[in-house]
Amino acid sequence: MSFSALFRRSVVALTTTVTISVVGSPMQVAYAGGSSTEIVANDEQQAQRVGNELRTERRWAEAIEHYDKSLKTWPDNESFQSGLRQSRRHFSIDRRYADKSFQDRLLPLSQLDSMTYFDDMLEKVRRYYVDTVTPTNVLAHGTESLYFALANEKFLHRNLPNAEPARVSKVRRTLRETYWNKQVSSHDQARRTVAELCDLTQRELGLAPAAVVMEFVFGGCNSLDDYSSYLTPGKLDDLYNNIDGEFVGIGIEMKEESGKGLLLMNVLSDSPAEEGGAMAGELIVQINDKDSRKMSTEEAAQLLQGKEGTRLRLTLLDPATGKERVTALMRRAVKVKSIPIVKIIDRSNGIGYIRMTGFQKNTVEELDAALMKLNREGMKALIWDVRGNPGGLLNSAVEVLDRFIADGVLVSTKGRTTDQNSIYEAHTKGTWDVPLVLLTDGDSASASEIVAGAVRDHHRATIVGRKTYGKWSVQSILPGQADSGFRLTTAKFYAPNGETFGKIGIKPDITIPEDKTQAAAKRGRRKDSLDDDRDVEAGLEVLRKQMAKR
Repeated sequence: MSFSALFRRSVVALTTTVTISVVGSPMQVAYAGGSSTEIVANDEQQAQRVGNELRTERRWAEAIEHYDKSLKTWPDNESFQSGLRQSRRHFSIDRRYADKSFQDRLLPLSQLDSMTYFDDMLEKVRRYYVDTVTPTNVLAHGTESLYFALANEKFLHRNLPNAEPARVSKVRRTLRETYWNKQVSSHDQARRTVAELCDLTQRELGLAPAAVVMEFVFGGCNSLDDYSSYLTPGKLDDLYNNIDGEFVGIGIEMKEESGKGLLLMNVLSDSPAEEGGAMAGELIVQINDKDSRKMSTEEAAQLLQGKEGTRLRLTLLDPATGKERVTALMRRAVKVKSIPIVKIIDRSNGIGYIRMTGFQKNTVEELDAALMKLNREGMKALIWDVRGNPGGLLNSAVEVLDRFIADGVLVSTKGRTTDQNSIYEAHTKGTWDVPLVLLTDGDSASASEIVAGAVRDHHRATIVGRKTYGKWSVQSILPGQADSGFRLTTAKFYAPNGETFGKIGIKPDITIPEDKTQAAAKRGRRKDSLDDDRDVEAGLEVLRKQMAKR
């Protein structure tokens, strides 16, 4: 996943009367895989060795992907579960310590000021999180985060560059033996325990209090679900930029390819990157004069971001040919289109195609314009592609559905507080009554699943492709201290028939197994051409048969 205001991210939002709520896929990087992380079928020991190797080399993103895959094959393997947990914690710490807003605005805080962030986190979780979480659980996860931080090279380099390893090990042992599962009965008792640990680490290691408290702020959110997190000022700005669909940058989506560079997953239309000739599938191997082969996306983002009108140089590598080239780019405002492709793909039958990559503020306007364009060109049926669409504005998803469903419930939400309980219904006016196919895959998440659930329950479309992601919860963006914030799950959403599919996903009516072409698309090589796209071909077949019966 991309970071900073430079890139599109798989984070999306909706407005409520209290705050901003999001229905998007988890805030995780698009983990890169490679030959070293491939799992040999039925070889559990080899999978264990690969995981150990990745963790030893601190290749946390690849380790997460590896353990995720391994646990699908061996779900009860406790070693894989532990490896995944450890890798996730270290990955999160690495991200924090590559975040300039975290380093500049949160780490310098005094103990008194940083404790207000911890208090705020406890109160927000108590009041708004969809499930009840005890102070003991929050404290335990914060202790775990500090424990791993004291073994994380980025944390140690920033906070304890000259610490004696033996003293660090002693403190870690104390954390594990005395504090890990310490029972606390109230928020005030949890607060006193954190203050106690600030004193301990200051005395034993000379560790600044804010570094300790922040591990409890961020780590405490680990006690929640995968979609809840603490947002630094920089990350909160990124989220708002994504909601608006506009930012200053170069217009790329990228992910790590450890040791190889940063893989361009997507190059946005009408962006500086596109104008500079950058293409999806290429690798960024140098940013200005710095080698980026071993950079994380977070570290690269710090170099790529900048003020509008400033320049940078990228050295790009084509993996297919091994050739490198340099392109000079100027940062400027980039408008993110949520519907990048609109065209008639079968003129004889009048079958149109729309690819929708997100649900933003401007998505409904884009859809209306796209449908009118297709209508002028003779559209009689439509393929609606939400493959790889991580979600977006709930209100946007509802308005989009309202263009295709004439009446009835589209989606409902149920949460901990009354303002999170809503029923969204269709309105007959403006409905497009054309045969419809919806394309989905495992990366169709959240708002995309609202669409899938509604068209399925209303028998409005044939769903083709692969099972959706399985994220059926709503997150609220709650303002925190000093321009930071919280992303907390505050509700679940339900399809029109009352079902919810969290961790399950919606199965398509017609399943198309993933092939090499579709897998390559995930690695950034999907072009505007739909040639040899088996999902599209299946959708065309469905619509042609339906239209032949009319």
